[in-house]
Amino acid sequence: MPYPYSLEEINKRASADPVAFAGECEAIYSRKVMEAAGMIREISELNNVVFLSGPSGSGKTTTALKICNALENLGIYSTTVSLDKYYIRQPPELAPRTEDGKLDLESPHCLDLKLLNEHFHLLKKGEEVIVPHFSFKLQARDVSKEKPLKLEKGEVVIFEGIHALSDMLCAEHPDAFKLYISARSDIELEGKLLFKRTWTRLLRRVVRDELFRGTGASETLQMWANVRHGEKKYISPFKYKADLLFDSSMAYEVPIMKRFALKALNEVSDGVDRLAELKSIIPALEQFEEISPDVVPADSILREFIGGG
Repeated sequence: MPYPYSLEEINKRASADPVAFAGECEAIYSRKVMEAAGMIREISELNNVVFLSGPSGSGKTTTALKICNALENLGIYSTTVSLDKYYIRQPPELAPRTEDGKLDLESPHCLDLKLLNEHFHLLKKGEEVIVPHFSFKLQARDVSKEKPLKLEKGEVVIFEGIHALSDMLCAEHPDAFKLYISARSDIELEGKLLFKRTWTRLLRRVVRDELFRGTGASETLQMWANVRHGEKKYISPFKYKADLLFDSSMAYEVPIMKRFALKALNEVSDGVDRLAELKSIIPALEQFEEISPDVVPADSILREFIGGG
């Protein structure tokens, strides 16, 4: 388990030299990316499929792209494919459901598992596959956006998505490199828990949804309970099967998120689910020194959530 961050140290660094603080945090993140790329390079001659999983708000997409760039610097061609492209819309009578009978949109059965496993086998043999594209706007596959994919020896494809480490995929491909990513560090004040790691991911979701998806914090919080239920059922049980656990949190990010998140969270209406949890996030968030988003590099993982990258 990663060591927790200290609020005292975060606020000290944020006040003294936020630019240097940001640079140091980004450098640590870059070293983690290089570590992952190096491990993937070691197995690339034997297995060309990588599974990258993580819960909502973990930074899967940006990190997968960064690992691809690092592999390219090591002389290895790689590409990423989102498992969302393999989403399928099932008839109501066959669709997965939660214990209370609602559609279970977090279930791996929302993916075309048969086609995915077929593609993994074909890619491993060096054969071409046609990667589908599911349009969530159309709620159907968009044939015009399908793309061919074929890997030469030593080349790599990273399949990223919340279900990438599920036994429904990994059990048939035990030799694939497996990577689990999440914000895994808590923040403490005087040795006591102040800011939970799950709150870091929640802030990322709240800020991104508010800025770019037209979804207010109230709606995001209403969905969060179902998201967390899906994580505990479908994602977390498989994380220790990963070859590498990647902590995507950075010590300077809560001070960056503060200005965006406080405004959104203070506008949440009464009656929203998990309101009690929200009321404990706000006073904790107020204890952080704020850092201007101007110090965040254009290629930072934080730009996935605050924009400007």
